[in-house]
Amino acid sequence: MKQLLLILALVPLIAMAQNEQPPIFMNLMMTPQPDKIDAFESGLAAHNKKYHAEGASTVSVFWVASGKNSGKYIWSLGPTAWAAIDDANNYDAAHTSDWNTNVAANALPEMETNYWENDLAHSNFTKDFSLKNLSIFMVDIKRFKQMEFGSILDRVFKVYKTKDPDHQWGVYYNEMPNMDGQDFVWVDFFEKSSWMGREDKFPQWYEEVHGAGSFAGFLKDVEAATNGDMGELWIYRKDLSGSTGEVQAVGGQ
Repeated sequence: MKQLLLILALVPLIAMAQNEQPPIFMNLMMTPQPDKIDAFESGLAAHNKKYHAEGASTVSVFWVASGKNSGKYIWSLGPTAWAAIDDANNYDAAHTSDWNTNVAANALPEMETNYWENDLAHSNFTKDFSLKNLSIFMVDIKRFKQMEFGSILDRVFKVYKTKDPDHQWGVYYNEMPNMDGQDFVWVDFFEKSSWMGREDKFPQWYEEVHGAGSFAGFLKDVEAATNGDMGELWIYRKDLSGSTGEVQAVGGQ
């Protein structure tokens, strides 16, 4: 559902079993000062590799490569859990000073933070892979239409699980209410840009899975439950991250 119902973030590193609390990711969007990009990147890399390379404080960094946020950076802490957020954010004075001096001082003051919970039941992490390129599809769900959207997601998941089961994707819900259209995100993980040029077979696949003539009804349901969607491309920056970029398969799928 690359063009139709498919977003980070965010993103997406999970290695927790399904019987545990769903992973949480704290995504901070940052913009470097135009004349301090080199200083921003070097400070960010050093900070993450020193303070955010393991455990609940692990951080991955993504560079936004399309849309209105092009050139911005996503600082993604996780996978973690709400119960671990306090410990993850319990930084000492040296950490805070390093962040303020070498990262925040080289960025514009406007930042945006979102908390995303991974929906394991609708994600597909069936094999180990390395982060590289992410296709982000974010959806604005209409007020009081969460149940209807859940039905839509069930149908979409069935299509892709049936027709493209080897592809890896993650599904996430925003933990905080917002008026910015950032309620739900579907993240496709892919290696080469040629993946973006593939023919979109979702309408055809949908009818093969759910029956001839069913796609028109699906579009009506999507229109009734959502206000719209937006897409972005993110590129994983291993050089700036504390994480290794390795994503492990989730058991039981």
